[in-house]
Amino acid sequence: MSTTGSVRHRLPAVGSGVDLPRHARLLSQVHDAVLSGRRPPAQPREIVGRSWSRLQADGVSPDSCEDVVLADCAEVEARRTRTALRAVLPELRSTLTQVAEDANFIVVIADSDGVVLWREGSRGLRKAADALGFMEGARWSESSVGTNSIGTALVEDSPVQLFSAEHYARSHRGWSCTGSPVHDPRSGEVLGVVDISGSAMSVHPTTVALVQTAVRLAEATLWQEHTINLEKLRGHASPVLGATAGPALVVDRHGWVADARGLAAPDRVSPPCPGTPLLVPGLGLCVPEPLGDGWLVRREGRPTTIGVELDLGESPRATVRGDTSWTRALSPRHAQILRVLTESGSAGIDAASLSVSLFGDRDHVVAVRAEISRLRKSLGPVLSTHPYRFADGVDVHVVG
Repeated sequence: MSTTGSVRHRLPAVGSGVDLPRHARLLSQVHDAVLSGRRPPAQPREIVGRSWSRLQADGVSPDSCEDVVLADCAEVEARRTRTALRAVLPELRSTLTQVAEDANFIVVIADSDGVVLWREGSRGLRKAADALGFMEGARWSESSVGTNSIGTALVEDSPVQLFSAEHYARSHRGWSCTGSPVHDPRSGEVLGVVDISGSAMSVHPTTVALVQTAVRLAEATLWQEHTINLEKLRGHASPVLGATAGPALVVDRHGWVADARGLAAPDRVSPPCPGTPLLVPGLGLCVPEPLGDGWLVRREGRPTTIGVELDLGESPRATVRGDTSWTRALSPRHAQILRVLTESGSAGIDAASLSVSLFGDRDHVVAVRAEISRLRKSLGPVLSTHPYRFADGVDVHVVG
C-alpha cells in the first residue's frame, strides 16, 4: 500500500512491505489535519474515521483521553467473577500468552464495558503500558481513552487493528494494537474483547488472524459448556415433561430448547422473561414457568393465532393480539423499521442492509442493533433476529 494515497482499507492496519516510519509520519499528519479541520494528505481508514467522528461529535479531545479512569481492586474482582470470559482464560492463555512473551507483546482481556480484567505478556512492555494507565482496572472504552482496539472493537462489534496515530490520543502513537470481540454463542451478546498490543513498529498483519483464532477457540469452549448445561437441564426436566399433559418444552435462560414433548420444537425461542408471554410456534403465547436453571413452557387448549396490526400513519402504533392484547406507541424510527420488516417478508433482513434502508449506508449497524433491541423490548416476542423479521406464526396487517 502506498503511504501517500488512501488509507481506507479495513484490516489489517498495514500491509506487508510498508515503510512503517514513513507511514506513521503520514498518519500523524492525517490525524492532526482531521482534528483541526484542515484537509488531510490522505483519508483515514473508514473504521478509524468513524471513531474520530464519534469522538469529535461528543466533544472528546485527544488530551482528555490521557486521563485514565481506574476501577478499584474490589470492582475488578467483582467483574472477573461475573464475566463468562473467566471460563475461557485457559484457552486464551495457551493460545496467546507465550506468543506474546516471545514477540514482545502484551495480551489484554477486557469486559463488555472496556474495563481491563487481565493483562499478561512481556514484562518490559507491561511497564510501558503502566505509564499510559493501560493496566488491570483501566476503563479502555472508546469514550474514555479515544480510538483503541478494545473500545472501538466494542462500538463496532468488529475486529480492529490500529497503528500509531490512528489512535485518537497522541500518547498512544507509539503503539499498535489488535482487538476482537468475544461473543457468547448462546445469546450473541458481546462478552468483551481480546487484545494484543505492542510497539507501533512491531505491527504485523498476521496478528489479526492470531487474535481471531484465539477468539474462535474461546467461543467454541463456551458453546461446549452450553451443550453440557443443556444436557443437564434435559435430565432434570425429563420427569416434569413426562408428567405434563399436552405439548410442552423446556428451555434454558437464553431460550435454547433442552427438550420438548408433543410438538416439533425449534432449536431456540425468545429468551424467557418472568411474567412476559412467550411466543412459541405450535403453542402460541405461553407464560414460562421457572424450572431449575431453565423454564417450562406449555399451554392448555389450542394454539393461539398471533396478530400484529401496524398503524404507520401520523400517530404510529402497534397492536399485538393473542390470548391477551397490548398496544404500543411507535417512534418514527421504529415505525420505519417495522415497515422495512414487513417489506422484507419471511426472508428477513440483516443489520447492514437495514442500516442502508434507514440511513442510506452500511455504517450505522450499531445504531440499528440498539433500535431493534428497544423495539423487541416494547413489542415482545413477535420479532426474531438473525435475520431481523417477524416471528413464524405471526400474522401482520399494516394500515396507514
